[in-house]
Amino acid sequence: MTAVISLRGTLLVAALLLLAPMLGAQGPASRSDSARTALLARADLGRIQGAESAPVWLVVISDFQCPFCKRWHDETAPQIIRNYVRTGKVRMAYLNLPISTHRNAWPAHEAAMCAAEQDKFWPVADAIFATQAAWKSHRDPVAFFDSLTRTLPLDHALLRACVNDGRQRPLIQADYDRASRAGIGSTPSFFVGSQVLIGAQPYEAFARAIDAALVAAARAR
Repeated sequence: MTAVISLRGTLLVAALLLLAPMLGAQGPASRSDSARTALLARADLGRIQGAESAPVWLVVISDFQCPFCKRWHDETAPQIIRNYVRTGKVRMAYLNLPISTHRNAWPAHEAAMCAAEQDKFWPVADAIFATQAAWKSHRDPVAFFDSLTRTLPLDHALLRACVNDGRQRPLIQADYDRASRAGIGSTPSFFVGSQVLIGAQPYEAFARAIDAALVAAARAR
């Protein structure tokens, strides 16, 4: 589990290590480097939901163009959020794993992670999954997501600037690399406490895994 989640409860540590050569490795960080790092940190936190005191992590390793990821997002995630995340038992994080055969996945992940800078990752993720059939074969997915995000309450100019300068790409790549190092090669996959679940399994499978992780966390206190 520690290969995916840092001990401080965010996903950023490995991403910042990856970015170090670009962010002031030759000397003190410039003001623009510091601002960029701050935006990456905000995006990193923006794809996490749930109380910091939650005893169990659920890490969702997903691809926005994956139909099974959409099924899990639509059918299972709402029940987990209602019964475990909003009740303070689970903290849920999204890890990007855009599969190479899904040619429009990367633009989808970039749009969502740029929205995460504004703490809007989850609404944009909902919208991206909801429109998957429309954009998965679109010739210009960037334009599609640009139009899609205009319908949501966020700073569209800031989001477009983020997409245009590609600043979230290293963070997405860091997610991909960490998932691969952890032995994850398909989506959706999940870390539930110390357990790994593969595939769009039903809510009941996640409830069993989460309940077991809650018991283990209580015993470890």
